[in-house]
Amino acid sequence: MDIPSEVLGWSWFAAEWAIRLAAVVIVPYYRSPDAAKGWLLLFFVAPLPAVLLYFAIGRSRHPRWRRKRVKALPDVIHRAMRDADAAIKKELAELPAELTRAAHLAEAIGSLPSLGGNAVELEPRYEAAVLRLIADIDKAEHHVHLLYYIFADDEIGGAVLEALVRATDRGVTCRLLIDAFGSRRFRKGIEKRLKGTSVEMRIVLPFRFWNRATRADLRNHRKIVVIDGRIGWVGSQNLIKAESEPGLVNRELVARVTGPCVAMLQTTYIGDWFLETLERIDGPELFPRPLPHCGETVTQLLPSGPDYPDGRIDDVFTALIHGARERVAIVTPYFIPNEALLTALRTAALRGVDTHLIVSTRTDNKLVDLAERSYFAGLIDAGVQVDLFKPKFLHAKHLSIDDRIGLIGSSNVDMRSFELNSEISLIVYSREFTLRLRQIEEEYLATSDRLDRERWNARPRLQQVVENIARLISPLL
Repeated sequence: MDIPSEVLGWSWFAAEWAIRLAAVVIVPYYRSPDAAKGWLLLFFVAPLPAVLLYFAIGRSRHPRWRRKRVKALPDVIHRAMRDADAAIKKELAELPAELTRAAHLAEAIGSLPSLGGNAVELEPRYEAAVLRLIADIDKAEHHVHLLYYIFADDEIGGAVLEALVRATDRGVTCRLLIDAFGSRRFRKGIEKRLKGTSVEMRIVLPFRFWNRATRADLRNHRKIVVIDGRIGWVGSQNLIKAESEPGLVNRELVARVTGPCVAMLQTTYIGDWFLETLERIDGPELFPRPLPHCGETVTQLLPSGPDYPDGRIDDVFTALIHGARERVAIVTPYFIPNEALLTALRTAALRGVDTHLIVSTRTDNKLVDLAERSYFAGLIDAGVQVDLFKPKFLHAKHLSIDDRIGLIGSSNVDMRSFELNSEISLIVYSREFTLRLRQIEEEYLATSDRLDRERWNARPRLQQVVENIARLISPLL
């Protein structure tokens, strides 16, 4: 029997509105206001496609099997470092009163304390950073732990793989984690290079759609190196040639860390390895005792992501900006802020803080380019100095506050890093470090274009419209 077209039309109409009303009830739960607004807009414009997309990537939570493993993490890490607990407690840092709030917030989110006795070196030179990493691997005696979002089998990644093979040939245990999405183009090449060697490689969150299904959009975006429990590397740089795309040459910044903070980097790696393999890495060599005392710098490691439900990295960014008294500088390749962070930047500038946002003139994502530019006018009007870096793709990710606090890591200033990606950040409570970070920021500014209100507001009206449309969906990027 044929169903009248009028009945079909009303049924379709009723189904769409049922979906919209259900979305109003369901979507805001466990989601930031910005992300909720983006999803609700999509549901009201295209209800049925929104349902399909929502079931695929709509919740910033890992599947149940993964959450079950996360619950076991505290025990896994405690067992691994049980003999080092006393040594770590001796390095707990006492910070000045004006820094303790930030440290407490970071500890509440990542469960890791601030530790003294560290040395931190910044390396802004792309090839030099890789050569120094290889030199550290060539001196390894017990273990090398690497985790990278993008690990290529090109001349950069290949040179590191060769160093790992050399290390295993002399009896060093080498473990490598690479993200299934970020390194998808290079996985087969890496597996071919490592075939027949003793390097242990695992894929982070490989794509599955049935047993132990995974989410394609929840990724491990960290860049971590731990060597013999004594040397750590953290920052923005992946292991891929600088010109990762034709005409797009990356500018990066990484930090080489020695001292007790490396133990915290080690715990993060142990946790990530367990989540992928269920293998509990253990042994006294993981945490040298006594912990090496390499300097006077106080540092704090901050892991964040869907596995850390008590807070997000943007909470720390926002709190640090609100606490600034003289100067704030954010360097990020992708700027898609939430309202809280945007307000923090505007109010910092309005209360007289020298406030800088440094982004790249060109990135590898056109839609993000459009969306982030929609935020510039409001920032400029509030007095934020917005600078577009010209020579290369500025992929570095760091934040400096006054001359007291510097933060460097893998996290972008966007909703993906805030809600979806596993990230790692190093907070450094040091005047010397922060001044060095500011020196690097000044180098960026020397080759950047400062946006002024009149010139920016004079850009074509059509361009402004397209940017504002991109902004509407920016929480979903």
